[in-house]
Amino acid sequence: MKFVEEIVVEEFLPTVRSMLAGELRERGLTQSEVATVLGISQSAVSKYAHGDVTVNQLVATDERVESLVAELGEGLATGDTTPVQALIELEVLVRELERGGDVLARVHEEEVPELAEYESSFRVHDPESDLRASERVLSSLRRGLRILENTSGFSGLIPAVGSNLVACTPDADGVDDVAGVPGRVFDVKGKATVPGGPEFGVSEHVATVLLAARRHGADVSAAANIKYDRDIVETLASKGHAIAEFDESADITSSIGGAIDANPDATVLYQTGGMGIEPITYVLGPDPESVADTVRSLI
Repeated sequence: MKFVEEIVVEEFLPTVRSMLAGELRERGLTQSEVATVLGISQSAVSKYAHGDVTVNQLVATDERVESLVAELGEGLATGDTTPVQALIELEVLVRELERGGDVLARVHEEEVPELAEYESSFRVHDPESDLRASERVLSSLRRGLRILENTSGFSGLIPAVGSNLVACTPDADGVDDVAGVPGRVFDVKGKATVPGGPEFGVSEHVATVLLAARRHGADVSAAANIKYDRDIVETLASKGHAIAEFDESADITSSIGGAIDANPDATVLYQTGGMGIEPITYVLGPDPESVADTVRSLI
């Protein structure tokens, strides 16, 4: 008797670790850094590097494995992907490969030939779990923030109250389902400063704007606030964005909802300010990277 989990440990895990170690080394990480990222010892990294670990060629040559290893190698090297996110993505791939007739299932059948008589699926995890969705949002946010941080001149678009870039899970219902930068992004001596990594439930205002837009039918999952200027709004309009004005002196949720109801395609919302209210522009989009790219286009 041999369980499919043993196949994962004996065949899949050393193969993928070896491939990831190679990817990370090629991207300039030291053996010590690779060991930290993968959660293994430096001696294990050395064994992978010198080919002292047996690699299952059926696993190593699978296009999905090769593609995911390359994607995770890049993300782990740049910091856009966390070890937890990588673990989740690999867990999902494992469950896919365990299905009857797939790679790990075939390896399992080689070890236990009697299994070939059955058309059973060994898939036991939900690939669309809440954890995976949350980690995908955080990973996307990190990439969007990296775009903004690397955009020379972005600090000039940050309003006095600070900027934030937020994104929500597919079934977001409240602020806790929206991730953003804790403390917001501020202009510090001409440089956009991100005080910490993105977290869920840390942005109330921009998150409320995003949620209100979604509840009124906007097909968006991310938003950012930047300063208001007539030229900024006109530039965005010239780039094909639908524009809608709202009144922030009223309830923000109903104001945003009214603006979206009036122009369902709006991806730029703005208000021109008032007594004690700073004028603000909100850029909406399908994901943080798209929103960041829109903001970058203004520089």
